[in-house]
Amino acid sequence: MPTERLTFTGHDGAELAARLDLPEGPHLATALFAHCFTCSKDIPAARRISARLAGAGIAVLRFDFTGLGHSEGEFENTTFTSNVDDLLLAAAALEARGMAPALLIGHSLGGAAVLRAARRLPSVRAVVTIGAPFDPSHVTHNFSGALDTITADGAAEVTLGGRSIRIGRDFVEDVSAAALAPDIAKLGRALLVMHAPRDKVVGIDNAAEIFRAAKHPKSFVTLGEADHLITRPGDAEYAAEVIAAWSARYLDLRPPAPPPGAPEGIVRVSEADPGGFLQDINSGPRHHTVADEPLAYGGTDRGMSPYGFLSAGLGACTSMTIRMYARRKEWPLTHVRVDVCHDKVHAQDASGASPEKIDRFIRTLFIEGDLDESQRARLLEIADRCPVHRTLEATSEIVTRAG
Repeated sequence: MPTERLTFTGHDGAELAARLDLPEGPHLATALFAHCFTCSKDIPAARRISARLAGAGIAVLRFDFTGLGHSEGEFENTTFTSNVDDLLLAAAALEARGMAPALLIGHSLGGAAVLRAARRLPSVRAVVTIGAPFDPSHVTHNFSGALDTITADGAAEVTLGGRSIRIGRDFVEDVSAAALAPDIAKLGRALLVMHAPRDKVVGIDNAAEIFRAAKHPKSFVTLGEADHLITRPGDAEYAAEVIAAWSARYLDLRPPAPPPGAPEGIVRVSEADPGGFLQDINSGPRHHTVADEPLAYGGTDRGMSPYGFLSAGLGACTSMTIRMYARRKEWPLTHVRVDVCHDKVHAQDASGASPEKIDRFIRTLFIEGDLDESQRARLLEIADRCPVHRTLEATSEIVTRAG
């Protein structure tokens, strides 16, 4: 996943640090991610969710709010309102690059911030909250023991997540006055509420309140056994997969038009991703598809592998040949399915003739219909007359069996 580091100016003039995670293939949409209270853009949940969304063609900007992570400024002087302002400025930075965000994702207090900001961003069409509080003042329970000191002295040190951070009076007063119900009711965007039932930091009743206040279209998805910070990789990947699938209904995620077709009778393969292995394939002027390699082999898994296409060609030709023969014989064949798997084996395993490796295709035929045993046996024989079979068998072994 290509990642670009960048900065933009925050609400008070401080330079804020950001990362823009980009798709390796076509860029279909842009999302803006707001992290949890006192966290940073680099927490595991933000990184994993952004990576998975980038794999689905959605670029993601994640940034550190003023005074946090690698951003300049003093967190003590920030408020919930200033966080929202930083979020709006991040969206403006994206728009200046021609990448105005269509999707806002907010985690914990970042979820409250995206609910407040969404109505002020015309480009946004969908909003996702993860473990978000319905009442932003919920965060003050994390430093309730220091509230008197904050009120009296203007600020105080509070221990959050094992580290000390200074909280100012303005933050407490501002977040305590922030009522989200009107923003949620007038959101005017599709909303996905994600929350873990066992979240011990922000209870799931907050998700119920957000969902109740919102108008349709709205959706709720539980995050199962996840904790508040979505620390387990599987939980973050699940959240990202749901977000990508859900947002496709509300965002224009259509891939760009395929490249111009090849001449009739030509299969043209053009590299689509020089950093990976994605290939555009045109068969003549009318048919387009893509080929790729699995993630484990350095690809992005957005298309079949070359050997997958080879197996598909054998399976398709086999099915067509069987159907053509049964149709000519007027046999009651109702359906054909062909499963093909490919492997490299030693030639001596196949024929005992050579220690060299050859290709082996194992083809399993599933033939349905009111056919007698002799007809079924004949159709298995006919499978070996498939033209692609005959092309391959000169240098490959093809094993055919009934399923």
